[in-house]
Parts: sequence; C-alpha cells; structure tokens
Amino acid sequence: MDCQKKHFSLPENHHYLNCAYMSPLLKSVEEAGTQGIKIKRRPWKITPDHFFEDSSRLRDLFAQLINAGSARDIAILPATSYGLSTVAKNMDPSRGRTIIIAGQQFPSNVYAWKRFCRTHNCRIKAIKAPTGFKDRGERWNERILEAIDTDTLLVALGHVHWTDGTLFKLRDIGEQARIAGAYFVVDGTQSVGALPFDVQDIKPDALICSGYKWLMGPYSIALGYFSKRFADGLPLEEGWITRKDSENFSGLVQYTDEYQSGAVRFDVGERSNFILVPMMIAALQQLIRWEPQGIQDYCRELTADIVQELPHLGYRIEQPAWRGDHLFGIRLPKHLNPAELEQDLSRSNIHVSLRGSALRISPNVYNSEQDMNALLEVLSQR
Repeated sequence: MDCQKKHFSLPENHHYLNCAYMSPLLKSVEEAGTQGIKIKRRPWKITPDHFFEDSSRLRDLFAQLINAGSARDIAILPATSYGLSTVAKNMDPSRGRTIIIAGQQFPSNVYAWKRFCRTHNCRIKAIKAPTGFKDRGERWNERILEAIDTDTLLVALGHVHWTDGTLFKLRDIGEQARIAGAYFVVDGTQSVGALPFDVQDIKPDALICSGYKWLMGPYSIALGYFSKRFADGLPLEEGWITRKDSENFSGLVQYTDEYQSGAVRFDVGERSNFILVPMMIAALQQLIRWEPQGIQDYCRELTADIVQELPHLGYRIEQPAWRGDHLFGIRLPKHLNPAELEQDLSRSNIHVSLRGSALRISPNVYNSEQDMNALLEVLSQR
C-alpha cells in the first residue's frame, strides 16, 4: 500500500502520529456528515425507512470487518462504556467471584466492573505488567493466563494495551476463559480497524469498539458484537426502535415486551442518527477496501527503520511479536524528562501522546516516511 494521505485533509507541516488519540476524518466521512446535516433541512423527506436502512447497512459492514456470523449480532452504541455496561447488566454473578483485567487498563473497561463488584460482592484482579523489560509482553500474557481459574467470572481486556501497544494473545486467553466457564470480553477500541480481528477465531462473548479512533469514524458512536451468550439479554434502555416490529410506525402503540432479535436489542436510543451513522458507514467502507491486515503491514514497513534505530539511542521498544505495529510505546532513557520531550515534539508539529511510562506512537496509512524522519530527528537530538 502507498501512503493514503490524499484521502485526508492533513497539512503538510504537521506529523500526526496519534491515531490512538483520535483519527483524522477521511474526506469521504466528512462529506457523509455534511450530507447528513443537510437532510434535516427538509424533514418531510425523512421516511420511516431512513430509521432502519442505514442502521442495517452499518451492521452489515461491521459484521464483515470482524467476520461476525450475522449482522443481527451487532449493536449500535454511543460509547465503549455503554457497551461494557450492557455486558455487566447481563452477566450471571453466580459463575465466579473474580474479574481479571490488565494493569492500568483504560478506565471505560474498569469502571463497569467496579460497579458490578460493589453490587455482587466480587473482586477485580488487575494483572500488572512485569518489572524489567526482558520478555515483558510474553511474561505479561503468561501472568494473565495463570490467573484464570474456576473462580474467574470475567476476563476483560483490550487486544493491545492502550498505553504502549502490548499485544495480548486473545485466542489463548479466550480459550482459557472458556475452559474456566468465564465470560470473555474485548475492548477493541485501540485495535479493530488497524489490526485483524476475527470473532469466529477469537470467540469473545462481546467485542466493543468506539468509532473515532482506528475505525476512523466520528465521535459519539461505537459498535458492539454480542455473542449468543447474550441473545436474551436486557438492554440498558427501553426504547421503541429495539422492540419487535418497530418498523411498522402505524403499529407502535401496539405495545410489546418482545425485543428485536440478537444484539439489536442493545442499540442506544435514537440510534438512527442521520449524521453519525452515514459517517461511520463511509469510514468502514474505506477500511474494508484497505483491509486491517493491509493497514498493519503498512505501519510495520513505515516504522521499520525507527524501530531498529531507537534502541541504539537508548530507547526501549517491545519485541515485535508482543506489540502492535500500529500502536507501540517508546520507553525513554533515564536522563530524559518525558514532559520536556513531549514539548519538543509539539514544537516541531509532531503529534504523539505520553501515556503511562511510554511515549505512544500510533501511525496510520496517512503517515509517510517524512513523518517518521521528523520524529527520529527530534528523538536522536535528545
């Protein structure tokens, strides 16, 4: 794949290596949003079909991206926290007493479980990263696997750690969770779209992804996959559109307690957003054309030189087998002040993030060799 910057409105004098914070908008996504705004000019042209057709199309695209068995397994959500709270509402607390997460996990994938534990008298076990850098990713995965036992109720992880891109071997972890009878839930916000994810292979009970990072969509929309384990679950809201036969507007006052089948029951209220949904559709269409593996390969080739060079300058980077190519953390030499380095990078219009103990680098297909050279120049001067 060649650099795809032409599809974005990015200035030449800025080096945006921060997709893990928020992706820039594709031109096609921006145009879809503009057209969505214009639709509201003439509301009499918005028909009942508009409330369902684009939502169904969006489900189809996300199901294709993650190889879900059915588009009915996909819910349209406002945020990752909403999807994880939906999972928490529908877990059976009698199955175990311990919830396993990674140390320093993103808060959205922690707070839902904290509330659950307060309500159901269970505990969270956060598996901290190993001290020392040798075989760090491998040892961290081993610690998680060893922690799963018959008392485990839930294992909740990202595919990569949000601060430094440490890769979690979800196939192995998920298998261990199933053997223990535990729920297995993945926050795919920092991976899905740029790192291949196949729900038929990994078999999570739920996969929740915010749309505004690696899915390249707008803010305030997320997508969730829910397995058959939650097929009869209860939604957070009691909306009309998630009820059986809601497509029949003339029959809406024929109230029913029956929900739409599958994960559609978990949709957020007003899910048929005439601005955000078309934007998310346009983003997924482009991602499917590029393919997540193609994006991962591009990021690997793009960062190959800097990954080889930085260790010679005293920086530390996780071994390739245990990190993402689209998101990885650089640990700094002891003499460097992280805040000062971040300011130096900002002055050079190099956009990255300081997360935990790592300088987080997260490129995408709009980045070029010029961006990486600019980053290396600042880091080598320190």
